[in-house]
Amino acid sequence: MFIRYKNDGKGRSVPVARIYTQKEHPITNSQIDKDALWAIRKIQQAGGEAYIVGGAIRDMMLGRKPKDFDIATSLSPRQVQRLFWNARIIGRRFRIVHLFFSGKIIEVTTFRSDEENFEDGRNNVYGTIEQDARRRDFSINSLYYNPANGHLIDFNDALPDFRKRVIRSLIPLSYTFTEDPVRMIRALKYQATTGFELKRDVRKAIKKNAAAIETCSTSRLTEEVAKILASGSSYEILASLKKYGLLGFILPCWSMYADLDSVRSSLEALDARVSAVREEGGSVPKEEQIHAFIKPLLVFDNPSDMTPDELFHEAFRQAKVLISPMTPPNYELEKAVDLVLEEMGVKRSKSRRSAEARAPRKKPNTLGRKSAANEELSVVPAKKRRKKKKKTVQKGERIAVQESPRTLAEEHDL
Repeated sequence: MFIRYKNDGKGRSVPVARIYTQKEHPITNSQIDKDALWAIRKIQQAGGEAYIVGGAIRDMMLGRKPKDFDIATSLSPRQVQRLFWNARIIGRRFRIVHLFFSGKIIEVTTFRSDEENFEDGRNNVYGTIEQDARRRDFSINSLYYNPANGHLIDFNDALPDFRKRVIRSLIPLSYTFTEDPVRMIRALKYQATTGFELKRDVRKAIKKNAAAIETCSTSRLTEEVAKILASGSSYEILASLKKYGLLGFILPCWSMYADLDSVRSSLEALDARVSAVREEGGSVPKEEQIHAFIKPLLVFDNPSDMTPDELFHEAFRQAKVLISPMTPPNYELEKAVDLVLEEMGVKRSKSRRSAEARAPRKKPNTLGRKSAANEELSVVPAKKRRKKKKKTVQKGERIAVQESPRTLAEEHDL
């Protein structure tokens, strides 16, 4: 282990981080997506710092396969965009870069400063890696891994928290949950998915600020509920949300029935299926997740006297009330309702099933590219890049064919 120091401005060196070598932590490059490794190499070759951060590090520390990989860098979004033609800058408040590959997106974020006033909303300033680490939400999300040398950098004593199996807030609890109330949902989600324990002060702060979740937009909460259903620990997370007083603000109608045995059985069955499919590298369709969420609570009076279309419209109406104010796409909810009816032995005619017709069709990703991993980046000397004058071909003379780029990475750099 090494200690990282910095000058405090008074001529003294103060420790700011512990750096663990490859032998002192369980993370290896073989666990990391090859395109993420390639992107980091490109950024570092351009003179920038670049690290794997966030949930990917947390999952690898726990011996799990990460779903996606995020990168933190010292380069600005515009500098990153100049390095990659498959890059797009997104965001208004704080701009980040998405690198589009076939079937996935790698998110690249510039280090953020902590020399800000959170309460005034001035929290979107670029900074150093030390500042970026201090403004991470929880300690278990604040480790930085450098694939170039295998070093794991810890600015916040996060590794001891992994050993103690605790979740600690890095941003002061006096305003972390009012600045972004969704952090309360994430804290309870991390508790359920990692098996770690929330620190006592974090638990008290969540109970105190539970009502602040009402200030979040419906779209953000809808996204969080979708993540919960796809987590493999949905029942435990939703039970924790109810225990801490959050569920009534997120799903007021559904929360009234959250303690029913039928609800628990349905969600536990979903969690088992999500975990099994994830081990095989797949995912459970969204409509099946919603189906498990709403099925136990749909009630029909005299269903035998109703036509398939009448049953569908009644089930759809009940489902909308149950999940209100959440707003998943209607075609996903329609498919979920159709699954419920099919289990009842009722099937609507294809001409009446509009969900599939309205579902978004997969379009070719013009920004995407195939994997650039394991491809050596070629450097073409400047002299060879100069245009040559056209040469008149004489009769019987062989025409030289210009060699095309051998790899996608080579084409990218050319």
